[in-house]
Amino acid sequence: MARLLIVPVLLLLFLASFAGCLGSSKEPAAATGTPVKTPGANTTNGTANTIIFSDRSLYFELVRTLGKASEHGSDLGESLETASRIAAHEGEGLHPVLGAWYREWNATAERIHAIGVEAEQKHHTLSAGDAYLRASEYARAADFFLHDDPANPEIVRLWDRMHADFVRGLTLTGVRFEEVEIPYENTTLHGYFWPAYADGRRAPTIVVHQGFDGTAEECWFGLGADGVRRGYNVLAFDGPGQGRAIRKQGLHFRPDWEAVVTPVLNWTLARPEVEPDRVVLYGISMGGYLAPRAAAYEPRLRAVIANEGVYDVFENDANAARMTTDQLRDFLYNKTDEYNGFVAGMIEHDAQLYWATTHGQWAFGVSNPADLMKAHEAYTMNGSVDRISCPVLVLDVENNQFFGSQARRLYDALPPAHRTMITFSASEGAGLHCQAGAQLLGNQRIFDWLDEELTKGGNPR
Repeated sequence: MARLLIVPVLLLLFLASFAGCLGSSKEPAAATGTPVKTPGANTTNGTANTIIFSDRSLYFELVRTLGKASEHGSDLGESLETASRIAAHEGEGLHPVLGAWYREWNATAERIHAIGVEAEQKHHTLSAGDAYLRASEYARAADFFLHDDPANPEIVRLWDRMHADFVRGLTLTGVRFEEVEIPYENTTLHGYFWPAYADGRRAPTIVVHQGFDGTAEECWFGLGADGVRRGYNVLAFDGPGQGRAIRKQGLHFRPDWEAVVTPVLNWTLARPEVEPDRVVLYGISMGGYLAPRAAAYEPRLRAVIANEGVYDVFENDANAARMTTDQLRDFLYNKTDEYNGFVAGMIEHDAQLYWATTHGQWAFGVSNPADLMKAHEAYTMNGSVDRISCPVLVLDVENNQFFGSQARRLYDALPPAHRTMITFSASEGAGLHCQAGAQLLGNQRIFDWLDEELTKGGNPR
């Protein structure tokens, strides 16, 4: 392939690379038709302007933090001020601005943590809990771009701070929860169980996991609190490649996600609070592949939610590169050194590509960009999708930043009697990946579907 063509191909390829809840500077693809139209949705390709940052990936990560304000996981003013201090370094190049990202979010996390400590010492319990929850999220944000060096001790220190503040915050604010260790192979998976009711009565249960880069703690702010309010038990856990599992246990992603979900379901179904015939699996971002994959081999699930749907990761890579899968495969295997060399130089000038590549290599357990892309080949629903027997809700956003037509591809492959698709639009403020910044709207439609689905078959809530 001529070098002149390699540049745009790789740019397209990596702009669509896997990223759980990460923004994109790529021009949005045209919206695809969906069986379920959202109120007020339109078919324009407009996207919201950035705020604070000119870089859209930094903007998206800011929105990701701002969106947690509705559940006291952040505050607008302190988040925007932190972002402004980071944005002052945007013109200095990639590494200065990413260094500022770590320093400023870490400084904010430390400052808000100190507020929590002082408030707790003065017996202002609720104030302390709120501060700890915010500090937890800011510590998570500080960690985000550090994964180019997996040996960096700040990665584990920040996870420890995030985790301790999160647990203390939940405790002091009176949230009912249990921190859990779920048996998995020769170790355990860390998670949280939030019961719907204080008296231990049975309830439908949502088992939720993140995707490429999220944590179990984030699930509380995005789904857990709403789920409990609506009468659901919620279990969030970190699987291989995620949260504590990658940071402290060295567990990397695996495509056969049923090997993860089956022991999680065994543990869940043994709990007396769980209605065994109404357990739902919810996968976020790259979890939109992982959860349907697990459901293909887990008949005990009552329903599955894929936010957003993903059918075939490598196919998505090839489509983004405007290549066939065979062409992309030939490029990766027969021009490996050229590919790796070019990517190594290219990512030094783009925050999103730098992060997606370095974090991906760490989380997938590979050492170079070509091997990362090759690892994607195993993440496909080919040969599995026909095995899914429970209802599946496939979510998409109008201007999908990462997965192109993958949500529609998954929806079309599912049995017609067991599929629903909802697309969120940019005009209603929900056009970003995983409805970032529009959590209340997203949860309203997701839970309304789930409430209705679980009443079918003479099983009212």
